[in-house]
Amino acid sequence: MADIEEKTPLPEEAVSAGEAKTEKDDSEKIAVATQWQLMWWRFRKHKLAMIGTVILVLFYMASFCADFLAYVDPEESEAQRSLMAPQPIHWFDEGSFRPYVHPQIGRRDPITFKRVYVPDTSVKVPVEFFSRGFSYKFLWFIPMDIHFIGVRDARPAETLFLLGTDMQGRDIWSRLMYGTRTSMTIGLVSVAMSLLLGITLGGFSGYFGGILDGIVQRIIEILRSIPTIPLWMGLAAALPSSWSVNQIYFAITVIISLIGWTELARVVRGRFISLRQEDFIMAAEILGCSKPRIIFRHMVPSFVSHIIAATTLAIPAMIISETSLSFLGLGLRPPAISWGVLLQDAQNIQALVISPWLLIPSIPIIIAVLAFNFMGDGVRDAADPYG
Repeated sequence: MADIEEKTPLPEEAVSAGEAKTEKDDSEKIAVATQWQLMWWRFRKHKLAMIGTVILVLFYMASFCADFLAYVDPEESEAQRSLMAPQPIHWFDEGSFRPYVHPQIGRRDPITFKRVYVPDTSVKVPVEFFSRGFSYKFLWFIPMDIHFIGVRDARPAETLFLLGTDMQGRDIWSRLMYGTRTSMTIGLVSVAMSLLLGITLGGFSGYFGGILDGIVQRIIEILRSIPTIPLWMGLAAALPSSWSVNQIYFAITVIISLIGWTELARVVRGRFISLRQEDFIMAAEILGCSKPRIIFRHMVPSFVSHIIAATTLAIPAMIISETSLSFLGLGLRPPAISWGVLLQDAQNIQALVISPWLLIPSIPIIIAVLAFNFMGDGVRDAADPYG
């Protein structure tokens, strides 16, 4: 009996033994984990990065489902509904969950002679979800007419104004959904092109050196020495006014990419200079691997995590560049819809004082840029082996 009592561990000893076993299991998992698993485990500990990632997922879901989320054709205008204030939704009717809105009635102020809108409280227009509206192609090839929100037995363009209307009487909510699609995707496309240019030119520059390195570095120095705004103005002014929206979209993407690849190219060049003397690179050369294979199959994958971190931090800069160009009238132009195009109405101070809701498109810009920066910081910390 005494022997049994001696062998029975105390509660404290059992807890410490359990903790030691857990730590041993964790260390074994870390020992056999891949680089991507280690990055993911470290990334999950970065709370702001996780929040930013969730926000960006929602943004891109909204951009892909812009037609579904918009309840009015973004190009539908009506002068009689110009500069209407955001309309509140009443969620409960006599204690029950029955959302409704009051239709807005336009009147002329007898003192200021300005058109003002007042709700008609005698009429309740029911608000419903998954309502039918204008036709569109979901994901660009599935014909649909279902929208996330709408009104029953009425036209949404005449009764529903979640974020108000602009000077032409167009619904800001619907235009904001389409603008999110344009601004969020133009950042991805621009970064993809900059990534291709930066890795290719920076990689060849750092690996081969010599005359090629000198030419690439001089090009980078020339591009970085030119003031950004005049360069944008010159390139954007060269675009023909007869071009379609898609042509201008592609041209603006190329312009932003031609300016944004230089920083990544220098980072890649520096890494290639340090890597080309490594044993595994010299072994690949001895085995007769071609130069492009060594660059893209051996050197680039060795620091791909740092490239991903640099990319996530470059996307918000691309979004701001497009917004700035479009806001100044040098980038995308109507009938194209982007965050910068939507903010063009906010250039008029008088209209802005009367209609402050015209600044609403600046809110998603701030949120998206902050989310990208938070996620980029998390990716950078997770990719740092010495962090």
